[in-house]
Amino acid sequence: MLIGAQARTVQAAPFAAYVMDARTGQPIYRQNSDTRLHPASLTKMMTLYLAFSAIESGQVRLDSRFTVSSNAAAEPPSKLGLRAGQQIELRYLLRAAAIKSANDAATTIGEGIAGSEQAFAAQMTQMARALGMNNTQFRNAHGLTTEGHFSTAHDMSILGRHLFYDFPQYYNLFSRRSADAGVTQVSSTNRRFLDDYAGADGIKTGYTRAAGFNLTASAQRGNKRLIATVFGGTSTAQRNQTMAELLDNSFARVPDRVRETRPAKPRMLVQATTRRAQVEPKPEATRPEPQRIVLDSSPAPVARPAASASLVAAAAKPTVSLDEALARATEGATIAASSTLSLAASARPVSRPGSRSDAVETAIAQAVASDNGSASLASPVIEASARPEPSPDTTAPAASVTPGSLTLERSSAPRRRSETVILAAMGEGDLSDPAALEIVTRRADSGRGFGISLGLYRTRAEARDLLMQLALQDGKLFGGAERHVADTARGWEPRFTRLSKSDAELACGRLATRSQDCTVIAN
Repeated sequence: MLIGAQARTVQAAPFAAYVMDARTGQPIYRQNSDTRLHPASLTKMMTLYLAFSAIESGQVRLDSRFTVSSNAAAEPPSKLGLRAGQQIELRYLLRAAAIKSANDAATTIGEGIAGSEQAFAAQMTQMARALGMNNTQFRNAHGLTTEGHFSTAHDMSILGRHLFYDFPQYYNLFSRRSADAGVTQVSSTNRRFLDDYAGADGIKTGYTRAAGFNLTASAQRGNKRLIATVFGGTSTAQRNQTMAELLDNSFARVPDRVRETRPAKPRMLVQATTRRAQVEPKPEATRPEPQRIVLDSSPAPVARPAASASLVAAAAKPTVSLDEALARATEGATIAASSTLSLAASARPVSRPGSRSDAVETAIAQAVASDNGSASLASPVIEASARPEPSPDTTAPAASVTPGSLTLERSSAPRRRSETVILAAMGEGDLSDPAALEIVTRRADSGRGFGISLGLYRTRAEARDLLMQLALQDGKLFGGAERHVADTARGWEPRFTRLSKSDAELACGRLATRSQDCTVIAN
């Protein structure tokens, strides 16, 4: 009786299933697919989706260190074993949540991104609406049974498809059997299905007593890719077998080639909070009759006295003292009545000492008196000016130099420049005959003797698909590289070869941020 009671308790979780063609999003099989049920740890798919979105938007980075709260540290298993106050990088939290399904890691992610688990759950629900998951509501980041926390097989399949298309650089995280989570090495909760079903590459398992054994899986065969979700399995083996049967039947029903329709990435809706500032009014603003300033009542400006001009005229004469200029400025009728100044009556300024003003005045007088209009006004000035002394001719004998002569005939012609180039060594070098020239040739791909190894995979197709995916994503980096899948004793090893050492190190650095195994190798 006790065994039967336990069996009925396990069977109490309702069963639901949904299968879609990942290329188009079209349904292939459905059963209770829109029934709201407990999603269990399938919830962490949304936790990871928001974390990937935060990384893509620059809000956080993979090496951002999150502080573990007492709330996160107290989460029940499955857990990573984090301690309150501990700091851990986001990359390790992602691995623990995706591979081990650690509840304490999922809570730390939510609190680190949104500030609290409640705020993060609100963001999860908001994102679910943006993705078209209309029958989903989240209350936490880990998926433990909570009132008001529910989803459907249809909605979780939608989320799995968006994970595959929206974040291909992180999708390989769901197919890893184990990973370094910082504090320990973790193993995948989905490794049985990944190992047993050909073409499976993810995504997430979940289990609680209320939910049963849940699974959202993705698998590829040739050009076909399916995403399916099962709720309410009675055991891990029964759930995996049911999923395998659903996928086998669906692969046989979908066409080999269809037009791929990628899902549109959601537009995040940000709630903006507007706060009105409370400012106390100034006393002037509360007066019944504010004081006013009338500008048109100011007196007109006083006119400037005209006598000041006489000071300027008087100051123009350099021989008049300051007292005399002031006396003339105060004279009554003559200066007050006159408002104009006659420049003709002003004294001519005294010539600067040493200037030849006499010659200039004489030339002007002669030009005015002359009847010949074509006479040059400058010729008298030029004739009166002194001729400059010639520079001494240092190349001719002193006796042959005629004073006042500007001829260059006595200067010697310059020597013809020699076409011989003389190379001299700086210091005491080797002055022997130079050695014979040695011609060294290099291969066209010289310096590109490095490559990268991307780990081991069970099938050649998986390794080849990874190389193709990375080549498409980073075409600028891998454009000149060669793709090669090595058949090793431990599995199929995808490699990029014919890279320079710097390009190989750069590629591994980029792939490390995507949690992709990468090792620099020599070709």
